[in-house]
Amino acid sequence: MVHLTVPVTVDPSTPTSPEPVRDNSAEQSSVPSRAGFVVSKAVGNAVTRNRVRRRLRALVRERLTDLPAGSTLVVRALPAAAQASYPRLATDLDAAIAVARSPRERRSR
Repeated sequence: MVHLTVPVTVDPSTPTSPEPVRDNSAEQSSVPSRAGFVVSKAVGNAVTRNRVRRRLRALVRERLTDLPAGSTLVVRALPAAAQASYPRLATDLDAAIAVARSPRERRSR
């Protein structure tokens, strides 16, 4: 499971407050993307959790430059990740990132 948070760019021509508009484009472009990992005890013992975390970290490191600058990626490992092969984790991660990057449709309540 992957959650992706992309920084919101504000249109400087839209007034949102009475304060002067500050140009944050230079600051946002220099902020690197970052990633976090959640690997619970449901995945396995400490050795297994650390192995899954190391594998995911290596996979995300390769893909982090493809994300927008300043974005935050949170990867939550499910219990099946403990038995998954490295290529299978890579395929699943790519699919999850693709879904996270696609625009969401509004849900009706």
